Amino acid sequence: VIDLNYYAVKKARDANLRHRPVGLGIMGFQDALYELRTPYASDAAVAFADQSMEAVCYYAYWASTELAAERGRYSSYRGSLWDRGVLPLDQFHAPRRLLRTVRSRRFEISVDRAFRDVMEACAADREDGTWINGEILSSYGALHEQGRAHSVEIWAGGELAGGLYGVSLGGAFFGESMFHRVSGASKMALWALVERRRGRGFGLLDIQWLTPFLASCGAVEIPRDQYLDALGAALDVDARF
Repeated sequence: VIDLNYYAVKKARDANLRHRPVGLGIMGFQDALYELRTPYASDAAVAFADQSMEAVCYYAYWASTELAAERGRYSSYRGSLWDRGVLPLDQFHAPRRLLRTVRSRRFEISVDRAFRDVMEACAADREDGTWINGEILSSYGALHEQGRAHSVEIWAGGELAGGLYGVSLGGAFFGESMFHRVSGASKMALWALVERRRGRGFGLLDIQWLTPFLASCGAVEIPRDQYLDALGAALDVDARF
C-alpha cells in the first residue's frame, strides 16, 4: 500500500518510503454494526465508520507521542513530514521581484469574492493529480459558508489570474493550495494574505511544507512539538479574517 499509494507531493512519498509507517484498521466492524442494529449499506454505517476510525487514530497518535517521549524521536525525524512549514509574520520579506509586481499595480486583489472558482482552479491542470475532488469542494464550500474557509483572489483585466484558499481558526490560518494563470499572481496572493494578517491578531500561518519560494520569503520548518505549542497559542486568539 505504501509503495502503490497516491502522493500529492514527492516529499510525502519519500517520507513514507523512508519511514514505512504503520497502517491502521478495524476488526469486527460488521459485528459492531450488528450490535448497533445498523444496516451495513446505510448512512448511519458510514457515520459510524468515520467516528470509529477517528477514535482509533486518536488513541494511536496518543500512544505514539507517549512512546516518543519515552524513547525519543527516531533518527530521521527531522526533515520528515512531522516537521511543519510555517511563515512567521515578523520574518516575512517579499523578494524584489514580488515587490516590483506589487508596485506595478497590474493586479486587483479581492477576498472571498470567488471562493469556489479558486478551489476549482487549484484542482485543475495538475500534472501529478489532485486531492481536491467533489467531496473536498463540497466540504470546504460548507466551511466557507460558515466563515471558516477563505480565499484571496488576484485579478488581471477582470479575469481571475491567481489565488489561494485555506481555513481560518482563531489566530491561525492554514493555507491549503494556490494557483496562477498569469505569472506572479499566486505570489501576489501570498503577499496579500500576509498583509491582511497584519494587525488582525493572527499568530500562525501554516503553509504545510517549504518550497524554495516560500523559504525566500522567510518561511521555515519547525518540529512538531514546537508547532503544536504555536498552534495552541494561536487557537486561543479571537481573530477575524
